[in-house]
Amino acid sequence: MLTIAEQWEQQAMERGIEKGIEKGIEKGIEKGIEQGIERGIEKGIEQGEARLLKQLLGWRFGALPPWVESQLAGAEPERLEAWAKRVLDAPDLDTVFAERSG
Repeated sequence: MLTIAEQWEQQAMERGIEKGIEKGIEKGIEKGIEQGIERGIEKGIEQGEARLLKQLLGWRFGALPPWVESQLAGAEPERLEAWAKRVLDAPDLDTVFAERSG
């Protein structure tokens, strides 16, 4: 049988553990929300870049074939940037989307 002092100590430890768990969960949720917001912003920027590039391509070369949509959908930001630079002086769509080595 535990003394009153031992019971209080045990209860205090249990409350401390519970508080620690609650704080850990709160921190985890906050971190998850922050990461979700950051990823959402990044995704929105990427979609905006793809949309702008699509408009530039349309203005420069006219109606775009379906394969252009496929190329733009889900392209990495670095690739979108490379294509955007090429649209300035490329003579045709094939040149914009040509894979460059080296």
